Amino acid sequence: MEYATDLAATLALEPLDRDLYRGANTVAAKIRPSLFGGQVCAQALMAAGRTVPDGRLPHSLHGYFLRPGRIDLPVVLRVDRDRDGRSFSARHVAALQDGEVIFSMLASFSTGAAEHRFEDVGPLPAPPPDACARSGNDELLEVRQITMTEVVDGRQLYSDRLWVRTAHPLPDDPMVQACALAYLSDLGTGFGRTVVPGTSGQGGPSIDHALWLHEPARADAWLRLDLEPWKATPGRALYRGVLRDEAGRLVASLAQEHLLRAEPVMPPAS
Repeated sequence: MEYATDLAATLALEPLDRDLYRGANTVAAKIRPSLFGGQVCAQALMAAGRTVPDGRLPHSLHGYFLRPGRIDLPVVLRVDRDRDGRSFSARHVAALQDGEVIFSMLASFSTGAAEHRFEDVGPLPAPPPDACARSGNDELLEVRQITMTEVVDGRQLYSDRLWVRTAHPLPDDPMVQACALAYLSDLGTGFGRTVVPGTSGQGGPSIDHALWLHEPARADAWLRLDLEPWKATPGRALYRGVLRDEAGRLVASLAQEHLLRAEPVMPPAS
């Protein structure tokens, strides 16, 4: 099968029938054990966006990761048109592989006609992207770490504050830009630097993901992803985060729950 080498190609879905699409996996999938959840989420949002009236853009989604995605199969996306109202459209998308649902998403789209504005207190100080360390070798993204991935007192800690953008320019289409934001929103974990006693690591498989898109923003320009832990309960961890542009404008908010694995019991030394 063919693999997409940039995010624009990842979001260029192939129409199969009315409300049925097929998406290519990213080239990064070749070195992963399963599909990146952000890819499936972004493709599901794009499939939904293909079915709404002109002028409506996504403002929220809630998705459930049900099965690991296979890297050797494309993703088929089935859209149900739940409702089209005067200002809002609701869609339900199922992402399938080999006849099984791997991801289920509800998404809402609106005209965005209201002009009322309120902004939060603003971001924490951070150095500009050029002053931060590069992270990873993802062909689709550029990532700079504000907090560092490092080992502290024998424990692996991960960055929870990042500058991110796509590695290649994206079309001006606001639907493509919004779906690319959904891709970026699944990076990292808010528990990357928080030690939870009795667990082997802070990043486990994702259970569900919620995203609220407040303002149009370009995913091929630098955005700050700030994540923080919210609550850990037996077996699960919930974190929240925000995406801001370089001017500090809040463009999206997110929340995700993922599994926490118990530390393996080591056999006594002989």
